[in-house]
Amino acid sequence: MLPLDERNLRVALLGDIVGVPGMQIACQAIPWLKQTAHCHLVVANAENAADGTGLRVAQYKKLIAAGADAITMGDHIYRKRELIPLLQQATNIVKPANFPPEAPGLTWCQVPTPFGHPLIVFSLLGRLYMRPVDCPLHAAKGILNEVASISPLRLIDCHAEATSEKQSIARFLDGSVSAVLGTHTHVPTADLQILPKGTGFQCDVGMTGAYESILGRSIERVLAASFSFDPSTLEIATEDLRCSTTLVDLDPQSGRCLQIQRLELSTATLQSQPS
Repeated sequence: MLPLDERNLRVALLGDIVGVPGMQIACQAIPWLKQTAHCHLVVANAENAADGTGLRVAQYKKLIAAGADAITMGDHIYRKRELIPLLQQATNIVKPANFPPEAPGLTWCQVPTPFGHPLIVFSLLGRLYMRPVDCPLHAAKGILNEVASISPLRLIDCHAEATSEKQSIARFLDGSVSAVLGTHTHVPTADLQILPKGTGFQCDVGMTGAYESILGRSIERVLAASFSFDPSTLEIATEDLRCSTTLVDLDPQSGRCLQIQRLELSTATLQSQPS
């Protein structure tokens, strides 16, 4: 793990939390990230926390109690209708910013930091191989205009399928945001980099859940469905729990990304070190 310069802000983004196993290791990993990895803030993508699709209110509360500072979602945000009143009231969970204005939820939130400026958090939904949504680039420009005088610290969860689209969004926003970190595919990528104007980037942070699986689902059920087209429920897998997370160290004054690193935390790792 790279050392932290105490003058800088360290933020972690947890990749897609999948089902009860993902919730289990996420709630173990968040305190570890704050105490052992010296993260000031932890943001979690929780759109698959409820049986692989959506988020329940009780799960939201567990993540916040574990120390999560903000929650991002994605295309499954409204699968559990019980979450809608919370989305209309809570100030630490966001919908994709390129959803229609009428869609319930905030387009961005701000999280206090020890350095004066808050961290602005928002998410963008991709359009390639995804549900129809508004342009993510125009949505990002609108938010950046809104937060221009609030803080240079800006983290984007880019929830998209195509790596080319994630790269395009990151290049478009290079220098305007601190980091563009991808979610949605559940597969961590090895392309961590700091773009020329100071924006940290990774196509996909990966998954928080069971890795003896196919994207968090039971291998046997997925293979059976592939052969038979039987639309039976794809059960959540339970073995080999890991938390995929990416850490970015940010200059609190300029918002530039100074370091970016990936961690994959297993249950054994979290149990063998102090939390």
